[in-house]
Amino acid sequence: MKVGKIIKVSGPLVVAEGIPEAKMFDVVRVSEHKLIGEIIEIRDDLASIQVYEETTGLGPGEPVYSTGLPLSVELGPGLIEAIYDGIQRPLNAIAAKAGDRITRGIEVNALPRDKKWDFTPKLTEGTMVSPGDILGVVQETVPVEHRIMVPPGISGRLIEIKSGSFTVEETIARVETSEGIKDLTMLQRWPVRRGRPYQEKLGPQEQLKTGQRIIDTFFPVAKGGTAAIPGPFGSGKTVVQHQLAKWADAEIIVYVGCGERGNEMTDVLMEFPELKDPITGEPLMKRTVLIANTSDMPVAAREASIYTGITIAEYFRDMGYNVAIMADSTSRWAEALREISGRMEEMPGEEGYPAYLGSRLADFYERAGRVTCVGSPHREGTITAIGAVSPPGGDMSEPVTQNTLRIVKVFWGLDSSLAYRRHFPAINWLLSYSLYNERLEDYFRAQVSEEFIELRRNAMRILQEEAELEEIVRLVGVDALSAKDQLTMETARSIREDYLHQNAFHEVDTYTSVQKQYALLRLVMGFNQVGLAMLESGASVREIFALPVREAIARAKYIPEDELDKVNKIYEELMSYAKRIPAGGEANV
Repeated sequence: MKVGKIIKVSGPLVVAEGIPEAKMFDVVRVSEHKLIGEIIEIRDDLASIQVYEETTGLGPGEPVYSTGLPLSVELGPGLIEAIYDGIQRPLNAIAAKAGDRITRGIEVNALPRDKKWDFTPKLTEGTMVSPGDILGVVQETVPVEHRIMVPPGISGRLIEIKSGSFTVEETIARVETSEGIKDLTMLQRWPVRRGRPYQEKLGPQEQLKTGQRIIDTFFPVAKGGTAAIPGPFGSGKTVVQHQLAKWADAEIIVYVGCGERGNEMTDVLMEFPELKDPITGEPLMKRTVLIANTSDMPVAAREASIYTGITIAEYFRDMGYNVAIMADSTSRWAEALREISGRMEEMPGEEGYPAYLGSRLADFYERAGRVTCVGSPHREGTITAIGAVSPPGGDMSEPVTQNTLRIVKVFWGLDSSLAYRRHFPAINWLLSYSLYNERLEDYFRAQVSEEFIELRRNAMRILQEEAELEEIVRLVGVDALSAKDQLTMETARSIREDYLHQNAFHEVDTYTSVQKQYALLRLVMGFNQVGLAMLESGASVREIFALPVREAIARAKYIPEDELDKVNKIYEELMSYAKRIPAGGEANV
């Protein structure tokens, strides 16, 4: 290893001199403790290093060893169900080796070297291969088939391919290239700051179903899209992120806890192995990779955790999977940027954040998308990036939120006033938006119905009308409104309480399929339709509000998915009231 010398220590920032052939983003080992660091600035013979471990006790004169390689992740079988820290050290293996706390300088392989995987080849000897071609498969877990691909930069004739059980370091194939024969293993390494190659980037076309009614109905996100969840403390960001990780119909979930409280990550670690995936029936952990970088871990490692997560997501995307990455929260990641930038004495931007905050956020979100993958057979993969933002005091005008909103296409704005009223998810329907609504209309027509698009437009119109009428109600009371406006207010209340309110901890209400969402929304909006017809026939508002079917409407969201015909029967009962209205006469309630 090439050796330099520490001349300055400032928290997680170490300045060293004399590192031979130092390059930006090279990984170095700092001091005799061999702490992991990364070169982030070079001036003449001085290299600034952000250290991803605790630097207490370091001093000038101690050695710095350069590896000459960029910060990279290990990719191969063993990723699924793994729990890593921000620089891809497996926490389970560290706990077994050193106890509950991460020992400084500890070295553990990200992927187990002793475990054997059953490799089934998909190509035959003599085949010409190029980067991205699928050599064979490993059934990593019941729902996940791990596709072993030819690494980037290798092409030629396949002269040998084996079948059987191998570790990730054992040779499974040999390729004759223009530079000689290359041995291929199931293990790949990839630098985290560089996006993995793809053939073509495509526009998103399909909805990422989340099972959350307010999201899927009003503010959908597309597979390959980007979304942000900003909100003040206590408004439910983490619960929404957990719900999306549990129920989104992505095939692989990468959950990055970036600077979050340890108990929140513990919830994930405890819940996911217990919860059953609604698609496969297997535990959710069987398709999940967790990166746990809690608030008590060194601040610099937060910055790496986001890149570690998105690189692992790209690897599974390259296999042809739909991947969703949850980053909770990008505000903590930005705080790490701010701290390192301050210690490097860079010119600060707004609120002390570095001037390059926007471009760094864009680097992360731009790696999401729907792509045609490199290699054969032909396949498409997607990465959907969903980032939580924690603006101090709920101030949406602060730099991290504003820079995020310039990049993402979906904004789920959490509202503390809704959270105080115990309305969850506390997504404010008047602040939030989705730029995928029009793009996904054809998808909704094909998958649900034309009526669903019309129903959600009318429901949103009623919610907006309610907001306008609320000012009048506060001044003169609801009884001063016209009968039609009173019906609008009551329908809006039903949309909020009977449709948008969703209990994340109720075994039925926690997840709602799009078909059930359509049935429930048709039911709630059907009440408005029947109410208008009854008003025209001379019925009073009181009679409409007292319809016996209203209690069934309120309880309909608790009807299980396999009993949707019960929701349709309630709808038929509701519509029967409209049929009882004689022409020109009063309603027969």
